Amino acid sequence: MRVLLVEDETEMAHALALRLGRSGFIADRVGALVDAREALACHRYGLAILDRRLPDGDGLELLPELRRLQPDARILILTACEAVSERVSGLDAGADDYLAKPVDFDELMARVRACLRRALGAVAPPVVIGRLSFDLAAREVLVDGAPAVLHRRELALLETLVRSAGRIVLRARLVEEVYGFDDNVDVNALNILVSRLRKRLGDLGAEVEIHSARGIGYMLARASS
Repeated sequence: MRVLLVEDETEMAHALALRLGRSGFIADRVGALVDAREALACHRYGLAILDRRLPDGDGLELLPELRRLQPDARILILTACEAVSERVSGLDAGADDYLAKPVDFDELMARVRACLRRALGAVAPPVVIGRLSFDLAAREVLVDGAPAVLHRRELALLETLVRSAGRIVLRARLVEEVYGFDDNVDVNALNILVSRLRKRLGDLGAEVEIHSARGIGYMLARASS
């Protein structure tokens, strides 16, 4: 899942992006409202984490545009504004959650997971294909009930394919979902990543296949018997 991280404190933004990356998210870091607007015009996001005190304004100014352009995105406000009135204004403006700095990263990730569960529906069942089970809310992959450990990009690629299982996902969309602003994407990077994920799933005995539509994209399906 791609995350828009709007935070002007460089060290904080770097630490947050690292923690999100370890949990399998792709984080695009920007430090101002103008850059956030450009990002929203180019990419789709499942989650936005917004600071309020930005060089060119209040992060809350971005909420109406976020809701209009990407209504399914979850929004978490992360800021040094601790007053109850500030939290109320943030939630009333349309945020899904509000967390004051200094932040505990474990709590932040718990709140991120809670936001995503609410978006997907707490009772939504995992997607099961072959022996593979993907809980989209918890972002947990199981094969025959045992946890499958995947690299963050492998997880992001698998998630995108699972969400469109049985249908071809265009290469451009896969690149958008898997790679962030700071990634230097080689022309063959996606092909290599798909090959790596195929091998990983095969080694795990997931009984799924990633089919290639040459020059177009990829599709995930149950392995043929």
